[in-house]
Amino acid sequence: MSKRPGGKSILANFGAFSQSEAGASESKNHSPPSAQPLARVGAGVIGATQRSLAELREERDNLRALVDSGGGTELDPKLVDPSPFPDRLPDDSDADFEALKKLILEEGQKVPIQVRRHPDSEGRYQVVYGHRRWRAAAELGIKVKATILSLSDSELVVAQGIENAARQDLSWIERALFAWRMDAAGIKARDIRAALSIDDPELARLRSVCRALPVGVIETIGRAPKIGRPRWIALASAVSEDPSALTRVQKTLSNDKVLSLPSDERFKHALAAVRKAPPLSRSEKEIKGPAGKIVGKATFSGGDIKLSITTEYASAFGGFLEEELPMLMERFFAREGEV
Repeated sequence: MSKRPGGKSILANFGAFSQSEAGASESKNHSPPSAQPLARVGAGVIGATQRSLAELREERDNLRALVDSGGGTELDPKLVDPSPFPDRLPDDSDADFEALKKLILEEGQKVPIQVRRHPDSEGRYQVVYGHRRWRAAAELGIKVKATILSLSDSELVVAQGIENAARQDLSWIERALFAWRMDAAGIKARDIRAALSIDDPELARLRSVCRALPVGVIETIGRAPKIGRPRWIALASAVSEDPSALTRVQKTLSNDKVLSLPSDERFKHALAAVRKAPPLSRSEKEIKGPAGKIVGKATFSGGDIKLSITTEYASAFGGFLEEELPMLMERFFAREGEV
């Protein structure tokens, strides 16, 4: 995707922003927040960014302090694009978003979103975090308050991941998709681990689920906030082991009744679809005449029903069954409540 222009760190950008905001704040008799020394940890934690998670968290806190002092630039939402690394699936309900939109309409946007300058389009921006506030401003037809930074792809995903970790509201499968999309964009594994605050085994698990389940299936199921790692891995393993399982999942998720359910329930239906049904029982029943003489046998095995009649009665019974079968089916459907 892009390289960070000029090699300037996020902290340097924060510093420049702080100076400009400090001048504006002093004119309003407000004191700008004082910057605290950054506590460094071992090099290489973030790989390409060459900065520690502790530093990035400190920078985020500095940014929030600037936000509290009134920082932020107003942008036309039409000039802003979503992050190139989506980390969220749609909510089951828009109630929370509608409440946020109403709050912004009535009280204004209190906390700016964070954006970076678009790496390929002059005059445009990409959201680092704050997608819901950006969407709300766009739907309300108002400008969105934002802080603007110059970030590389690696820095963007780390900043985005830190913000999500602070809120702790990404479901497990959203984290898996976030990692998968970073992989697809060529983000290094060490930066993916830093963005999600995970180790190698967990990254391997996230990847394994997205390898087994098509993104379309995951998106159809949705966030499934109550479904954790074990059940997602169980679903992925079942699909990997049984080539026909994926077809059953897709068929289940195409049902309108299933699609109308919350995402946790959609997941349960998908998991039920891949679980192998127990072997169908096979039973046999003797067919006897009035005197108790055995004249045939009925075999029931799942959906298969087989009648064997002795030669003596086979022809006559066959004709009788052919005549009586329509009436027999009528009686069956009447008993099942179908007319």
